[in-house]
Amino acid sequence: MDWLLLVVLGLVAGTFGSLLGLGGGIIVVPALLVMSDIIPSFAGITPQTAVGTSLLIMIFTGLSSTISYTKQKVIDIKSGFIFFAGSGPGALFGVWLNKGMETNMFLIIFGLFMLFIAFVLFVRNYLKPLPVKRTSIKREYITELGESRNMDFHWDLVWASLLLLELYQGCSALAGGSLMVPAMILLFGFPPHVAVATSMFMILFSSIVSSISHISLGNVEWLYSLALIPGAWFGATIGAAINKRLKSNTLIILLRFFLIIIALRLIWQGIQECRENSW
Repeated sequence: MDWLLLVVLGLVAGTFGSLLGLGGGIIVVPALLVMSDIIPSFAGITPQTAVGTSLLIMIFTGLSSTISYTKQKVIDIKSGFIFFAGSGPGALFGVWLNKGMETNMFLIIFGLFMLFIAFVLFVRNYLKPLPVKRTSIKREYITELGESRNMDFHWDLVWASLLLLELYQGCSALAGGSLMVPAMILLFGFPPHVAVATSMFMILFSSIVSSISHISLGNVEWLYSLALIPGAWFGATIGAAINKRLKSNTLIILLRFFLIIIALRLIWQGIQECRENSW
């Protein structure tokens, strides 16, 4: 029964992770922590092992998603490599910070972070685009309506943003994708579908970097991973297929409310644990 539960968890995480460009850790880590409290056989899971195991699973979610989105021709591979070039140091530093993290603060901080991201997505239509600079990287995309759209990446903003983005992913195994997709949409002008697909492409490589560090620290539950990987692989394929059929606004709405629901759940659980510890 425990193995079946993990397979289903991997399937759900892979589907939503691929659909919204979040990677799946947004579901796997909180779920493993909750399971450790209510299911005796999972009692040994800590925030660190939940994060390390999730990052390992995200490699396979990212690979499966990348294969699917490559067939759809919606990944901006050049931009993905540019973003990844600035993400490695942040991810490694996040792994180092993760070593001393406590469960209750982990849940509260990440929940508040997700609420912030959801708020930014709500006001995105009121944000003005950044002025074009000569040193910017210019990209052109064709929207789902067949319209041509030009975008510019500012080097200083790219490196500053990516260091923060992957610092969160290395620290939590969750926030990298949660912040990456909104950042590409809000700061760099990506169409939502391209942002999701490129995020999963980037998550594939950043997860490999972070996983190596977590494996060396002994933060991976290998038996759980063997059950999670098959579900995550097929779930990622399903998520990419669903993504293809959704309109951009629908994708943004799903991302907003998904982040809010999970954020409130994590904050509530973190507060409950703080109260229990204080007693």
